[in-house]
Amino acid sequence: MRNLTLATALAAMASFPLAGAALAQSQAQPAQQQSVTHAATAGDLAALCDPAPGPLRLESIAYCQGYLTGAGQLHTALNPPNTGRRPLFCLPNPPPSVAESGIAFSAWIRANPQHAQSPAPEGLFRWAQATYPCPATPGRGRG
Repeated sequence: MRNLTLATALAAMASFPLAGAALAQSQAQPAQQQSVTHAATAGDLAALCDPAPGPLRLESIAYCQGYLTGAGQLHTALNPPNTGRRPLFCLPNPPPSVAESGIAFSAWIRANPQHAQSPAPEGLFRWAQATYPCPATPGRGRG
């Protein structure tokens, strides 16, 4: 039974050459290859959100999506509804997916390279403000 399971797994890997090649490539990486653990600038984050093909592509996307999710949750926690605090941005209903947001953020940084060296959270919130502005509140100034 064990041989049948192993044979089935090997046959499945052989039928997906990209998966087998990616596994072999990731095992053959030099020792200096490191995991994705930090995005200091908006440009760094944008590169993680829309990475080039490579062994760390999925890890980069996962990092980006976790970063965007955490930033969004922090923004929501700091700007609860009905408190009089004006949020930095207002998502549409339905909101974009985290994956769509990461790709859109990366495209925005490429189109606005002057923000690429900003700290990652600053660049992310600038993108969100530019992309999802809040409707004007009659009789109130911004802030």
